[in-house]
Amino acid sequence: MAQHTYFTIDNIGLLIAACMVMAAAGISVLMKLDVAKSLVWSMARALIQLLVMGIILEYVIRQHNVWLVIALIGVMLVAAVQITMSRAKGVPKGLVPIVLLSLVVTMLIMISVVAELIVRPHPWYAPQVVVPLTGMMLGNTVSALALAMSRFFESMRERYEEIGTLLALGATAWEAARPSIISSIRLGMLPTIANLASAGIVTIPGMMSGQIIAGGNPVDAAKYQFVILTSFASLTLLAGTIILGLVYRRCFISYDRYRMPDPAPAPSIRHLIGKRASARRRAS
Repeated sequence: MAQHTYFTIDNIGLLIAACMVMAAAGISVLMKLDVAKSLVWSMARALIQLLVMGIILEYVIRQHNVWLVIALIGVMLVAAVQITMSRAKGVPKGLVPIVLLSLVVTMLIMISVVAELIVRPHPWYAPQVVVPLTGMMLGNTVSALALAMSRFFESMRERYEEIGTLLALGATAWEAARPSIISSIRLGMLPTIANLASAGIVTIPGMMSGQIIAGGNPVDAAKYQFVILTSFASLTLLAGTIILGLVYRRCFISYDRYRMPDPAPAPSIRHLIGKRASARRRAS
């Protein structure tokens, strides 16, 4: 019987990987691509975040406490909302509660189905199963939702005269916004559909590769990856439909009046610090 072997990566391996990014940044400087600083910063941020998450996961798995699992998933959901709103371009203010509600509802449905009906771990909150599944689903959904929301508000602005004409002819707000909603959801689904179509032929996706590297059975790894990919598709479509179904009313101020809300400013640390300082001055 073949022995499963797990290959670890030492600090020298991490240093070599970082040097690869530094070399790419050097090429960017020589070619004046103006991405060297963001590339190096993103690499450093990714390394720190991944190591911190690894330490946290190791602690949560060792403790095997349901409340720690729920708390960690809650933090991941809040972070997913923040990343979604920062990536979405041209969206108005006040969408954070809607995005958070949609992600919470859809994630509860998906985790309940995947973890409790398909994988069936014991106990049901097994952190080594539930937390990674949540992270993978959120990571895929964040990009799709940001793309769909950006496209929706862009489409609504492009169709300003068309929507005004439809409302004047007696169309409801839903009928006027429906083409933009459909095109935005389709656009957000394109990467997920492409991943489904290419999995196993063009690519060996992340979860399957990770299990094989860790010494798992390739067939079992393929089953896990199939479940994850189908979950991505379902979660992306469900979350996108809920969010756009709730936010389209933001483009209308009455049943027959169309007004696009102004885009929210891009969030930045300087903006948040200045906003907090002004709030303290008003309070004092």
